[in-house]
Amino acid sequence: MLFKDRRVAGQLLAQELAGFANRPDVWVFALPRGGVPVAYEIAQRLNLPLDVIVVRKLGVPNQEELAMGAIASGGVRILNEQILSQLDISDDRIARIALNEERELERRERLYRNDKPFPDLQGHTVILVDDGLATGATMWAAIVALRKLQPARIVIAVPVAAPQTCEDLETQVDEIACIAAPSPFYSVGLWYEDFPQTTDDEVRDLLIKAANSHQPLSLGT
Repeated sequence: MLFKDRRVAGQLLAQELAGFANRPDVWVFALPRGGVPVAYEIAQRLNLPLDVIVVRKLGVPNQEELAMGAIASGGVRILNEQILSQLDISDDRIARIALNEERELERRERLYRNDKPFPDLQGHTVILVDDGLATGATMWAAIVALRKLQPARIVIAVPVAAPQTCEDLETQVDEIACIAAPSPFYSVGLWYEDFPQTTDDEVRDLLIKAANSHQPLSLGT
């Protein structure tokens, strides 16, 4: 299946997630930047609040698209020990890469969230959205970070994912909504007709629009 763009992919995912619409105990969290346009469409169509959890991939030296791990808000860091052992990457090299990504993570935290505290997620369901999953490293880190906030349930929602990654993540969350899991997978962008880089301005604009348009419901509604 080929998606026209992230917006259309989000609209299709919203149909899959229709059972969560208008529920006061549900939050949509996006992984910036590419996950935000997808999540925005879900939040708009289901009348759910939208937030972001900032995650940064730790790319293999000279192969930055290959993730050897990831970091996330709240000091979370995960590493892919299999890749590290195969490529024999030193601890010093990992530390330097992680430091650079931590600086970028902090910059995005300030830019997207204004350093505001996370909402109270205890007893809530979180729909965690990205534009696709290849290795799943950034999604793993986001899950670990969100677990610290003690939500009742975590649901992963992605338009497309590598089959093995979906299988691996199934044991870590309560539900996965994935429209397509093609094999061979290759890369996320291959499954979109239009897949431009999402900008910081787009992320900020969509977050502001979502906050202004959301109609909150009380738990007693």
